[in-house]
Amino acid sequence: EGIEKEGPFYLLTLRLVPLFPFFLVNLVMGLTSIRVFTFYIVSQIGMLPGTLVYVNAGTELSKIDSLDGILSPGIILSLVLLGVFPILAKSTLKFFKSRKVYSRFKKPKSFDYNIVVIGAGSGGLVTAYIAAAVKAKVALIEKERMGGDCLNTGCVPSKAFLRAAKVAHEFRKASAFGFEPTEPRFKFSDVMDKVHASVEAIAPHDSVERYSNLGVECIQGDARMRSPFEVEVNGRVLTAKNIVLATGAQPFVPPIPGLDQTKFLTSDTVWDLRELPKRLVILGGGPIACELAQGFARLGSQVTIIEMAPRLMAREDPEVSTLMEAALAADGVKVLCGFKAVRVDGAKKTLYGSPDQDQVPVEFDEILIAVGRKARTKGFGLEELDLEIAPQGTIAVDEYMRTTKYPNIYVCGDAAGPYQFTHTASHQAWFAAVNSLFSPFKSFKVDYRVIPWCTFTDPEVARVGLNEAEAREKGTDFKTYRYDIGELDRAITEGSAHGFVKVLTAPGSDKILGVTIVGAHAGETIIEFITAMKFGLGLNKILSTIHIYPTMAEANKYAAGVWKRENAPVRALNCLQKFHQWRRS
Repeated sequence: EGIEKEGPFYLLTLRLVPLFPFFLVNLVMGLTSIRVFTFYIVSQIGMLPGTLVYVNAGTELSKIDSLDGILSPGIILSLVLLGVFPILAKSTLKFFKSRKVYSRFKKPKSFDYNIVVIGAGSGGLVTAYIAAAVKAKVALIEKERMGGDCLNTGCVPSKAFLRAAKVAHEFRKASAFGFEPTEPRFKFSDVMDKVHASVEAIAPHDSVERYSNLGVECIQGDARMRSPFEVEVNGRVLTAKNIVLATGAQPFVPPIPGLDQTKFLTSDTVWDLRELPKRLVILGGGPIACELAQGFARLGSQVTIIEMAPRLMAREDPEVSTLMEAALAADGVKVLCGFKAVRVDGAKKTLYGSPDQDQVPVEFDEILIAVGRKARTKGFGLEELDLEIAPQGTIAVDEYMRTTKYPNIYVCGDAAGPYQFTHTASHQAWFAAVNSLFSPFKSFKVDYRVIPWCTFTDPEVARVGLNEAEAREKGTDFKTYRYDIGELDRAITEGSAHGFVKVLTAPGSDKILGVTIVGAHAGETIIEFITAMKFGLGLNKILSTIHIYPTMAEANKYAAGVWKRENAPVRALNCLQKFHQWRRS
C-alpha cells in the first residue's frame, strides 16, 4: 500500500528511518512492482546518511583507550547524532513529503483563521468551542441548522418521541401499579409538536448567538474547499492554517427496485409526519429501527420490521437480540428477520420480500428506511482535492484525526467513523482541535479504548468494550459473569424487573474487558463500568464501593459480587473454617 501511494519515496522512508530490519525490507520489496534499478538507487541514497552516522560513531568508539576517552567531545557528539538522527530524518522526510503534497497549491503568506470548521454538528461545535476557548481565531460554517443531525433529526427528537410513547404505554399498563388501565387519548400532531418543542428548547445551546459570544465566527452558507488552505462560502474565500471537516452522515437508502419511485421516510424526515401511520413498515433492524418501531407501536401504529440479517441488533450478543425481539413483540411489533426486501410497489403501497424463494407482500401506509447512515463526503470539494475515502465510505484519517493526504485537514464525527455516535464525535473533536492548533509541537493519538453506546428502547441496551461474540471473534480469552436484574429491589418496585448485567473479565483477574446491560436506565447504570475501564479499576473496586439503596446502579455491585463468589479462595476459606471451629472448642 505504501509503494502504491508514494512509490520510491516510501522506500526512501524505510531506508532513512530503519523501523524495520533492512533484510526484511529487501524481501518484502520483491513482492511489489518497484523496478530493480529504482530499488537499488533509492536504497543506496536512503542508507547513506545513516551509514555515515553509524560509521562515525564506530570510528570514535574505536579511538577510546582510557575511561577518560568516554567523555571526549567526539564520543559525546557521535552519541548525540545517533540519538537525534531518527528525529532529524523523520522531520526531513515530513518536510519533503509536505512540499510534494502541497506542490500544486499556492500557500498563503498569512492566514485569516487558525481553523475553519465545516459542519456545525456535535463534532464541529466542540472543535470550534475548544479553538475559541484557547483564543484561536475560528470560523464555523453550516449550510443548514446549527446542532446538526443530533439536535434536529436524531438524538433529541427521537428521545422526546420515545418518552411520549412511553407515557401512552404506561396508561395501558397502569394495572401493574393498582390503577385502572385506560386507552390514552391524544392527537398525534400534538405529540409531534412536543417533539419539536424539545428541539427548540435545546437549540439555544447550539445557537449562532451562543457560539458568537464564545468568539466563534458563525457563517451560514454552503462551504467548498478550493485548496488545503482555502474555503469558499457565499462568494468569499477564507484562508486557514487548518481545516476541520465535520460534515456528518445521512441516511443510506438501499437500491431496492421501486423504492426510488415511492415516497419514503428516513430518520431525517420522519419528524415531519402530522398523522399517525396506521401501517408502518420499517426497513432495518438496528438501534434506530428498533427505537422508532417501539415508539410508533406504543402510539398505535401497526409496525412491521423487515431485517435481512437473521436477528435484530446484530452487533449485540444473540441473547440481547432475543430479548429485544420479545420486547418489541410485546408492544405489537411484527418482526421479520432473515427477510430480504425484493421490490416496492409505491402505487399499491406494498413491499415484496422473500424469506426463501416466494415473494411475500407486506402492505404499508408509510415506509421508513432505517438501514444505516453513510458519511457525507460529496459537495464540498473533497473530489477536487483527491482526499482518500476509506473502504467503509468515510474520509480516511490517521490516529491523529488528520486526513491521510493533507496533514492540515482534519476530520471528526460521522464523516471520519468508525463510530456514529454523538459522544464519539465530541471525543474526536477534542483531538482534531488540539492537534490542529498545536501540531507539530505536540500531538495526541485518538483514544478508542473505551467507547460506550446505548439503544434507548424499553428496556435499554447499553454496552462498553467487548461482548462475547466480539471476544470470540478476536480470540480474546474471557470469563463471563451475569446478574439478573429481575432480582434487584429497585427494579421490582419500579415494575421493570427484567434484563441483566453481563461482565466479561480476563481469566483469573477482575480486569473488565466489556459490559452489556439490558434493563431500565441501562444508559445511566453503565457509566460506573465506563469509568472503571477508563481508569483501570477492576470489579473488586466496584464491589468495595458503597452504592445507594435502592438504586438500579446496585446491579453493578451485585454483578461484581457474582465474580467474587465464583473466584472465592477455596483453600483460604477451608483454613478459616478450621480456625473458627478451633475457636469454638
